[in-house]
Amino acid sequence: MRGRTPAGCSALNMRGCLACVIAVVLLAGCGRSRPAEPGAAETGIASYYAHKFHGRTTASGEVYDETRMTAAHKELPFGTRIRVTNLENGREAEFRVTDRGPFVKGRIVDVSYQGAKELDFVREGIVRVRLEVLSVPRTGS
Repeated sequence: MRGRTPAGCSALNMRGCLACVIAVVLLAGCGRSRPAEPGAAETGIASYYAHKFHGRTTASGEVYDETRMTAAHKELPFGTRIRVTNLENGREAEFRVTDRGPFVKGRIVDVSYQGAKELDFVREGIVRVRLEVLSVPRTGS
């Protein structure tokens, strides 16, 4: 289908059509509330990073170290500090957001392997959690 454009789009306005698609995708989640300030919280499923990611670069540019207390969140700014509580056993741990994800429907956070050990869900692989924002890094003005 090289050189063809969707119905109703000329080659001239194809860029405009793509811009509309991108805008719709980006705005799709705007109606949902997300934790964005200290004290904000959400509940959902957590998973943890597999060993194969150890040593790889994260979305923030940092190298993932499975022995550190780091996490991935779809939207929170890099450097945000969060508390994650395992709702099955009450264990909690603090993390710093350094990556994006998880990209599995229903999951709200991926934690490091060390974090999964501290929250005691390595065997299960996933667990229901409460995520609370402790601090959000300041942005330069």
